[in-house]
This record gives sequence, C-alpha cells and structure tokens, in this order.
Amino acid sequence: MRCMHMTAVGAPDVLQPAIVPDPQPGPGEIRVRIKAAGVNPVDTKLRARGTYFPDRVPAILGCDGSGVIDQIGPGVTRFQSGDDVFFCSGGIGGVPGCYAQFAVVHEQYAARKPQGMSFHTAAALPLVLITAWEALHDRAQIQTGDEVLIHAGAGGVGHVAIQLARLAGARVITTVSGDARAKFARDLGAERCIDRQSEDVVAAVLDWSNDGGVRIAFDTVGGSTLARCFDVTRYAGDVVTLLQPDASIDWKVARNRNLRVSFVLMLTPMFQNLHAARVHQREILEKGAQWVEQGKLRVHVSHVLPFAEAAQAHRLIEAGHMHGKIVLDMEL
Repeated sequence: MRCMHMTAVGAPDVLQPAIVPDPQPGPGEIRVRIKAAGVNPVDTKLRARGTYFPDRVPAILGCDGSGVIDQIGPGVTRFQSGDDVFFCSGGIGGVPGCYAQFAVVHEQYAARKPQGMSFHTAAALPLVLITAWEALHDRAQIQTGDEVLIHAGAGGVGHVAIQLARLAGARVITTVSGDARAKFARDLGAERCIDRQSEDVVAAVLDWSNDGGVRIAFDTVGGSTLARCFDVTRYAGDVVTLLQPDASIDWKVARNRNLRVSFVLMLTPMFQNLHAARVHQREILEKGAQWVEQGKLRVHVSHVLPFAEAAQAHRLIEAGHMHGKIVLDMEL
C-alpha cells in the first residue's frame, strides 16, 4: 500500500511517500480503506519531537481516519465489509496510523460514519470531539447554566467545544483572533468573543461574568493562558488544560480559590492500552455522530490537501492561527 513515512525526527520534509505491504486484520479487527485522514497539531509534535515509540522508525502518523471496511478479521460482530466508519486509532509511533491507504483497527474502537457526512469531514472530527468531550464532560462535569470560557474558539478543539458546551445548556465566552474568527465562533453559539490581540482577556471575562468568574475555563493554548484561566475562574470552579504547564506557572491563585485543575491527553488510553477508556472514546464518537445527523454538531474543514502534501499540511499547522481542521484526501 501507499503510505507517508515519518523517516526520522525533524522538519516536515521527513515525511516521505513509501510503499509497504498491505496490513491484515487479526481477531476482532477490521481493515479500513482510508478515504481521508485528519491532520492534528499532535501529529506535528510527534514528527518534530519524536513519537511515543522512538525505536519504531519509520512510522506512519495520523490518528484520525475515515473510510470503508474492506476486510474483517475473525470474531468481528459489529461491522461487515462495505461499512463506512471513522475513528481515532494508531499514528503515535506504535500501530501504523492513517497517512496510508489502509489502516487496521479493533472493531471496538471504530464508529459508523454519520449518514450524510463526507469522508473528509468525518476524518476531521474524532480527536477534537473526544478531546472536547473529555474536557467538558468527563473532567469539568459541565451542567446546564454553567458559564464557560473556551480559549481559541475558532481552532480545531475550540470550535467543537463551543458546540458541546451549548448542547449541554451552558453559556460560552471565547477568545479569538480577528473579526472573521469571531463571527465563526458566534455562529457556533458563543455569546461573547474576545479578540485576544486587542482586548484584555481577564477583564473581558470578569465583566461578562459580572465579576464572579466562570465556572469552567478550558485552556487549549498553553503557556501563560493557564495562569489567566486561574484569574477568571470562580471559587471551586474547574480549569482544564490540554498542555503541559510551564515551570514558571504560579499556582497560588488556583490554590486560594480551591480550583480543580484537570488535564486531558486523549491519546493516553491508546498509549497505555486502556481498553475500557478506548471503548468510552468510541461511545463519544457515536454520540457525536447522532448530533451530526441531527444537525446539532459540525466540524469545519479549512483545507483538503492531496495525500502527497502531508508535509505542507504540517507546515500550515505549525504556522499557527488555524481556522478549523486540515484533512488529507488519500485518493488524490
């Protein structure tokens, strides 16, 4: 099969096309002919810094995929050949990922592609949906009426998180950059958009929350953003971050306010082979698929690039200021 190999740790140019043997499904596994692969910031970090399994190079990146099942292994009961599926599996340096013509996935970790959703948009959804769900529901336990700050509301995780928060009955304030991204976030349900380039984020959030602070602050950016989350979260509220905190972070405000600080790294169940947690992630995809079919949830794809332009996809993400998601078309 054709694939895109990460040949070494380094710049985007280490992604090189290759031909490898077609994978074969084992017991309980399905083989998917990949139609589209989502490209995520974590892909660029694994390429630039090294994968979870540094001794297994070359590696095939790409956690997010969608396609058609063309083979099933012994004991498979949830699917049959010809079914359309989407999933987040592989691509962290161990099991080969989705920058390839085929991917082998355990049947318990794949979900049926939403009806009426293209393969491109389906491939863009899994990682960001699971991440946003785990942050808002599993960690922060979001409730109707909560006031929620979501950083980078026009980004991949952020724009899905806005929609999940609104579906939970929460009110949303978000940070963006520029008028176009502000309109995009408002259209998804954000009540207030703060332009982080021209406004004081802390002052704007406190003003919007009548000086009480939000119940949930979701940091998708990292760096000093985490400390600003402490400043705008009310007593006994929740702060959830996707990033490793800087060593310089001052935790005094978080401690004085009895904040609960949580972390989300949705790849951990894959890395640590936590079967129940991965089944839960598939159940999140199934719930998301229902909302997609009901017109309640969408994912924005900003770029669809040919398979051969995987390196360019990584360059676009590393340039920053992404609006939605990038997808590789495996058949172009």
